[in-house]
Amino acid sequence: MEIKHYGAIATVAMLVASNLFMTFAWYWHLRLQKPGGSHWPMAMIILVSWMIALVEYMIAVPANRLGAASGLNVAQLKIIQEVVTVCVFIPFMMLFMGEKWRWDYLWAFFCMVGAVYFVTRAKL
Repeated sequence: MEIKHYGAIATVAMLVASNLFMTFAWYWHLRLQKPGGSHWPMAMIILVSWMIALVEYMIAVPANRLGAASGLNVAQLKIIQEVVTVCVFIPFMMLFMGEKWRWDYLWAFFCMVGAVYFVTRAKL
């Protein structure tokens, strides 16, 4: 493998890590609204979410810079991020939030894979 491939692989790994943090930053508080959950003041929820999101940015910004330095363009970085989002969000939604599996999630994932193909096919 060329060095640039390692950069792209590292970029994807970093985007997965950053997306885990962002998913929690956006949705963790919804679990508090379920029966038996505590009720935090909105200001506290926002503060905690911002602190979690700060970690996300500390990973995502360097990931995108590394990806760009490795030859990925902005469209490729964005589509990769969207695929990562689907891959992180569906397990989060099911395991952490208790949502049920739907086959539509798989079809949505395949649509995202198609998007990756179309933004990268010139390099294939």
